[in-house]
Amino acid sequence: MKLHVISTGRQSREELCTRVAAIEPMIDFFHLREKQWSASEIAGTIDALTELGFPTEKLVINDRVDVAVAKAVPHVQLAGHSLPVEEVKRAFPFLNVGCSVHSMEEAITAEKRGADFVLFGHVFETASKPGLTGRGLEALQRVTQAVSLPVTAIGGLKPENVSRLQRSGASGAAVLSGILLADDAEEAVRRYRYRLGRR
Repeated sequence: MKLHVISTGRQSREELCTRVAAIEPMIDFFHLREKQWSASEIAGTIDALTELGFPTEKLVINDRVDVAVAKAVPHVQLAGHSLPVEEVKRAFPFLNVGCSVHSMEEAITAEKRGADFVLFGHVFETASKPGLTGRGLEALQRVTQAVSLPVTAIGGLKPENVSRLQRSGASGAAVLSGILLADDAEEAVRRYRYRLGRR
């Protein structure tokens, strides 16, 4: 399973880049998802990561297709408020385009519209969505069985529950604060990798 790390919206550019660069050898993808940042701030962060040696092929830019294209980042992740996936694929066929989905029906629609991968969640209860129960592993399995796309699970993932995702057909696990806000981000990545069967 691939290990995806997603920015939390709670760190400065400097702290974020330092932490992400340190864990780069142990992760598969880093999603830059800073909803309050301007295009120039996102572009500057890409530049800072690149200067620290982070490979652009491991970067996924959330929502800002324009920044991804301008900075030659090959992966974008679209949310519900983003441009429609079919328009992005038509204008930029070289981009690898993912969609955030919350149901089997949304995943099927994303695949029909040309998405290359989906993020499904939230699987487990998470502090970022207080009062909302997780959609669960059965819902995750329904999604993975309904589409041929890679499905990355997100939401409430901890080292002790992440290994259960593979039995539901997930191809990846996406983690935010569990890694980037941990006291020791590198040790946190090692714990997730161990539970995912990655050494």
